[in-house]
Amino acid sequence: MLTGRPFELLAALRQTFPRWDCTLDGDHVTLTYGRGSSAYYPPRCPPSWSEMITTLADVCAAHGVRRGNLLPLHGLGDAELTFSAIQVLDPYLKHGHRHVHSHGFVPQPVVRFTGQRDEHGTLLPGFATSFVNVSIVEPIKTVPEHAALIDTWISALSRLGFHAQHLTISGNLVVWQRTPVAGITLRFHHEGRELGDAVLLWNNEDPSKLATDIGSGLERLAWLLTRRTWANVLYGDLDGQADLRVLDAVRTATLIVGTGIRPASRGPGHAVRRLLRAEAQRTGGLGLSRIVRWAHEYWSGIEPLLVPWPEVCRILDTEALDHKEYTDRKSVVNSAGNWVVNL
Repeated sequence: MLTGRPFELLAALRQTFPRWDCTLDGDHVTLTYGRGSSAYYPPRCPPSWSEMITTLADVCAAHGVRRGNLLPLHGLGDAELTFSAIQVLDPYLKHGHRHVHSHGFVPQPVVRFTGQRDEHGTLLPGFATSFVNVSIVEPIKTVPEHAALIDTWISALSRLGFHAQHLTISGNLVVWQRTPVAGITLRFHHEGRELGDAVLLWNNEDPSKLATDIGSGLERLAWLLTRRTWANVLYGDLDGQADLRVLDAVRTATLIVGTGIRPASRGPGHAVRRLLRAEAQRTGGLGLSRIVRWAHEYWSGIEPLLVPWPEVCRILDTEALDHKEYTDRKSVVNSAGNWVVNL
């Protein structure tokens, strides 16, 4: 039998979504709007990245959720890089303060090295080292506010083309705990494919400090909206022109360096060397200009980068080529004529 926060959340969902079918199997809840006769068809003219963000922001604003300021990519607190939009609420949610860094609808560029990969080290479809975490992140006072914000997000998704009849909301109502925060996670699926999540959060020591984190990756939204391949959505015309691992590494390194973070042996700048050195042999030593220009244009469409693309390109080329020359000097031929690389 559900008690406490899980019970409150279930009651709030049933009250907020009276027309949805809400089923409970043990601790697992599922909400469906019902299956209509119409199948899902991708839009004939998919929106641009900026149009997607504008649509989400406009719907949120119409429901009283303003657009919040972005965090710097240079991580705050003990984080070297910003990895989630929810970090805007860290002072309130983790440390018990009254203030927050930002709140509202936040299209936050983030870097994560936790994406799932295949046996060759290539990221699986749906994962990227850097992406735009589009989210509603708000301090709240009651659980029904969280449910109401889920409804707001569904309205935003519907405006993009993800209509309720193709959506499912489901998850385990058991509370997870990661000191100093606890929470309950529900996930959105569109035609059976994971679209994003809605997380109710609170401070373990002061459960009255509640917060909402609802959202997805902008790139994932475009992937499921268009039904194109992940590589084509993420890399456009560069798909098939370079190794996917190189594209991911340079795309992320461009974001990091473009925000003013220089390559370094430790700290946030170490991420650049970690990315480029892993793929140095795959770049072919021909330079990264085309990829950097493309990536710089993409990230600048979210928020203008501080460092112009030619300087970003110079920095990344220097890192990639210097490391390639270093590894080439360390390569020797053994007596059998086989290459041995001593790093």
